[in-house]
Amino acid sequence: MNHYDANLDKNAANYVPLTPLSFLERAKDVYPNYEAIVYEDRKYTWKEVYKRATKFASALEKIGIKKGDTVSFLAFNTPEIFEAHYSVPMTGAVLNTINIRLDANTISYILSHSDAKVLVVDRQLHIEVKKALSKLDKKITVIDIHDKFADQSKLEKIGDLEYENFLNTGDDNYIWKMPEDEWQAISLSYTSGTTGNPKGVVYHHRGSYLMSTGSAVAWNMPNRLNFLTIVPMFHCNGWCYPWTVPMLNGRTICLRNIDVKKIFELIDKYDVTHFGGAPIVLNMITGAPESDRKKLKNKVQVLTAGAPPPSIIFKKMKELGFEVMHVYGLTETYGHVTQCAWNDDWNEFDEEKQNEIKARQGVRYPNLEGAAIMDPETMKEVPKDGKTIGEIMLRGNVVMKGYFKDKAATDKAMAGGWFHSGDLAVMHPDGYVKIQDRSKDIIISGGENISSIEIENTLSKHPSVSIAAVVAKPDEKWGEVPCAFIEMVKDKPTTEKELISFCKETLAGFKVPKQVVFCELPKTSTGKIQKFELRKKF
Repeated sequence: MNHYDANLDKNAANYVPLTPLSFLERAKDVYPNYEAIVYEDRKYTWKEVYKRATKFASALEKIGIKKGDTVSFLAFNTPEIFEAHYSVPMTGAVLNTINIRLDANTISYILSHSDAKVLVVDRQLHIEVKKALSKLDKKITVIDIHDKFADQSKLEKIGDLEYENFLNTGDDNYIWKMPEDEWQAISLSYTSGTTGNPKGVVYHHRGSYLMSTGSAVAWNMPNRLNFLTIVPMFHCNGWCYPWTVPMLNGRTICLRNIDVKKIFELIDKYDVTHFGGAPIVLNMITGAPESDRKKLKNKVQVLTAGAPPPSIIFKKMKELGFEVMHVYGLTETYGHVTQCAWNDDWNEFDEEKQNEIKARQGVRYPNLEGAAIMDPETMKEVPKDGKTIGEIMLRGNVVMKGYFKDKAATDKAMAGGWFHSGDLAVMHPDGYVKIQDRSKDIIISGGENISSIEIENTLSKHPSVSIAAVVAKPDEKWGEVPCAFIEMVKDKPTTEKELISFCKETLAGFKVPKQVVFCELPKTSTGKIQKFELRKKF
């Protein structure tokens, strides 16, 4: 036996499973009275956040929640969903954050597929949630979030329990549970992918910990930063920043709804230093009227991801005092895992060239072991010539455990020892990635992933539709929006207005086509629709 292996075993003193839950405990121990979370007139210190999280965990355990159970949250960016990133896994359970913009059918599917035992939900979402619950063939515990800053005209009781009252049934001295293994699941997020039914992406404690530390390094995040929650905390766990910020004794400022005037007010009031947002949010900020803006006291660091941003957005944001870094990732990779890290040699380029470079997806984060552009058939890297297209392949500890209850999809996604992103890109000679197209035909609208197949399946149910093809149409506000091309059934005419109304009956608003074009669809000799020909029309 090698001397470096003999009598040098793991033990409780030298090996502890990695978990981001330890960040909150440290913040409570080291900075107990520092302001941790701000939301309207509510402010909590680290000591108070820790107490609230552990009490909620205790309350969950009292109603039977244990290791391996799923607890779902449908919530806006308020303290409750931030606390859930600690309280739920403190019991050994798994946090499932659900997109608040989904329709009742999809919410119902997620609650059923995830085996959710508890649903915590904001009362403003009562219409779709009540429909979703009525479709379930099982009873789950429903806990309402009653927020006085919600739209009061839209509030209605959903469950028999209320968040604050439920929290106070927990014990003050609850001893929370460290993961037995860092591979243990911590969260479950659903992504549309290319099929109608979303796939459940499972994260582990190790990956969440490494994502947090890696993000802090890659973005040069300092201690005591002020972080504004523009990215929804239901998206890849808010890009994992609910775990990152406590590690740095940062302050989280909660923004319930995207409101540009409010964004400027919060930046000014709380000296916001960092936030993330999809390109659409940046477009809203740069397009805001003068009356809604406030002059920035200091430079604000911004991450953008989602649809590839147009290069002009970097120029516009910089003029307002924002420094934007472009990042790339997927739900399957805990959020962003590549960054357009700046090279000082580029400072001599003109502004247009610099902004063009900033629009690239860039190079791997320090917490990612590999990012390559490969031919998916041969699994060989393509030349670094900025021209040859291949698929983005990723490898590392911040790649998901896999898809929940879907071994076939997991095996396919991880084939050849790399995660297949489905995104087509080129590699420049300097090693920087630039996306060219999306092989999965995913439409990214305002940061939301939309499955073209799901919309096509819906349209195909209309009696006048023979064939439907949906592609992304460029949009100045949303980045991309769905556009439908339709071949009609002979002698069964319909209209654009009728088809859009038909889609609205079953699809979430952001998935409904914004334009319908009637035509004969271009096809290959085998009958496959040539979507690239449809995209050329835009």
